[in-house]
Amino acid sequence: MHSENTAIEEPAAARGAVAIITNRRGELLLHLRDDLPHIAWPAHWSLLGGGCDPGEDPATAIVRELDEEAGLTTDSLTELGEITDHRGSGQIITFFAAHWDGDETRLPLSEGVKLQFFAPEHLDILTIPPFIRDGINRYLAARPS
Repeated sequence: MHSENTAIEEPAAARGAVAIITNRRGELLLHLRDDLPHIAWPAHWSLLGGGCDPGEDPATAIVRELDEEAGLTTDSLTELGEITDHRGSGQIITFFAAHWDGDETRLPLSEGVKLQFFAPEHLDILTIPPFIRDGINRYLAARPS
């Protein structure tokens, strides 16, 4: 009798992408998520973004998500790195940075409750998912003064 060694392929980790969007004043654009039990981090302030479709890379996903969620386009997306949402969806999230100087109240928001720019010093009072706060803090610590 022989044993057959077959490798069991692990499913790929779910991936997502979010964008830290800043304006000329250095404020960050945040998205108040819907308060629905079936979504990750309901009623939290977060960054625009979402999950990657099957076979989609994070850079393509963030462009699609910005357009789908807020009709937002930017030509200056820079990849920053990855953080895993250990306490929520379990996704590996790729963070991007971009600059946009428009009026967020005029964007056609299709998901969530509200979009608003916040000065970095006001973020501490907001309810933000821990992995998003971590990504924002890394970005703020690394950007030039």
